[in-house]
Amino acid sequence: MTPRGGPSAFRWAELFLDMIAAERGASRHTLDAYRADLADYHAFLSGRSWSPVEVEAEGVRAYLADLAGRGFKASSTARRLSSIRQFHKFLYLEGRRGDDPTVVLEGPKQGRRLPKVLSEVDVDHLLSVAGEGIEDEARAFGERLRAARMACLLEVLYATGLRVSELVALPRSAASGKDPLLMIKGKGGRERMVPLTGPARDAIRRYRALLESRPGLGEGPWLFPADSESGHLTRQAFARDLKGVAAAAGIAAAKISPHVLRHAFASHLLQNGADLRVVQELLGHADVSTTQIYTHVLDERMKAMVRDLHPLARSEGG
Repeated sequence: MTPRGGPSAFRWAELFLDMIAAERGASRHTLDAYRADLADYHAFLSGRSWSPVEVEAEGVRAYLADLAGRGFKASSTARRLSSIRQFHKFLYLEGRRGDDPTVVLEGPKQGRRLPKVLSEVDVDHLLSVAGEGIEDEARAFGERLRAARMACLLEVLYATGLRVSELVALPRSAASGKDPLLMIKGKGGRERMVPLTGPARDAIRRYRALLESRPGLGEGPWLFPADSESGHLTRQAFARDLKGVAAAAGIAAAKISPHVLRHAFASHLLQNGADLRVVQELLGHADVSTTQIYTHVLDERMKAMVRDLHPLARSEGG
């Protein structure tokens, strides 16, 4: 759909989208999000006969105020402002305007959002429930295969902290050799190596054995094949099935998602002494500042260390 103001009004946004697709390897999902943000911004500017190559900081502030008036949360407004900042930086670097009107703007104040995290006990129980009945040959083959797939997905996700998009698109050859490592191509085409635990490797072998026991099922390029446009399991289908397993494990649906398990991976590593930089590499974060959402875990660990190890703290306790 062409935003108001005609096709020419959006041409610089389209060039910006082409740039982040080519230079940053942005996914279709990311591009769609940017396109929606910029289409709304252009519609606002066009309604006031403003152009993105001419609008001043006050005009951008007026747009942010408009978002607030429409009931946007601070987090949503901040994300929209991030898109607009990158767009105006692009216009400046391309020489379409001599300044960037967003550099003087401050984003909306947001409370610190901590990630939802499952306890280690919750994760252990979830994994146990997911693996129930896989070896029961009295069960229908389709049920056993679905259970083996879910157990495999969960074991690998908790062992590696992969993004859900990386997990569902694992190749059929993943972990098929002796090397207990996965090569992952993440955001922006960046590659990283992540180690697999013994239970995760066992879950892959068990699932792959069932998958390949029936002609035609174990063929194709994906470890988790499915009847979808991509040919592999979708993020949405995995998230839906995960909530079903969580319900069977007595875990509230609002408390669980694939991303929550990625958080659990990172938080549990830090709680047990892992270095923040190592966790950054394993998660595939380009910048450690992204990983610093988990510093609350380190804060609690340091408090516990002082409480348990400091001689004065021990003497005060008796």
